[in-house]
Amino acid sequence: GGYQSSTRASTPRIFHHGAPNRMKTLVIVFAFFVSGSVYAEAFFAQMVLQGVTFQVESPNDSSINPVTLRAETEDGQFGSVETEADGSITNVEIGDLNVDGYPEIYVYVTSAGSGSYGSLIAYASNQNRSVSEIYLPPIDEGTAEAEGYMGHDEFALVENTFVRRFPVYRANDPNAAPSGGTRQIQYKLEAGEAGWILRQDQVIEY
Repeated sequence: GGYQSSTRASTPRIFHHGAPNRMKTLVIVFAFFVSGSVYAEAFFAQMVLQGVTFQVESPNDSSINPVTLRAETEDGQFGSVETEADGSITNVEIGDLNVDGYPEIYVYVTSAGSGSYGSLIAYASNQNRSVSEIYLPPIDEGTAEAEGYMGHDEFALVENTFVRRFPVYRANDPNAAPSGGTRQIQYKLEAGEAGWILRQDQVIEY
């Protein structure tokens, strides 16, 4: 079970997996080169769903990066957020996981260093009047989900589910060679006390 993909490449990918395209636009990434070497990998993505355009922009050139997120309809901008990414943006997806007719934007971030820990920046449209943050709970130490977890996260939207998957490490596994298979955690988007929360739905191992 679970979505399958090749080893994560250096350029962003979009997972579709049978879900309808629904006016998704591909991520656009700009890289600027100076004397043959990468000077900065500025990131810009524009995605459209249900009449809402989301833009995500970041210099994406250091271990901590500022991120600007904007949301607008043909009537004008209704949301703008300035935040920080703990690492580099690797992909962006748009969806409507709670099927309320208003979309959400999901920005996938990978930390610097060998662990490549994943984090999420995500916002939902509030009936196209404002945007609210979507919270992804951390993988807490001491839980069954955390056993063998050492980063290398991958994220995807699969139909109406948010999916996080990562390799499972056994004792003494080197960083480059996990031997415990893959753990996939599936989440549903629900209303929280302030904003939205991705609540764990099920865990699959393979």
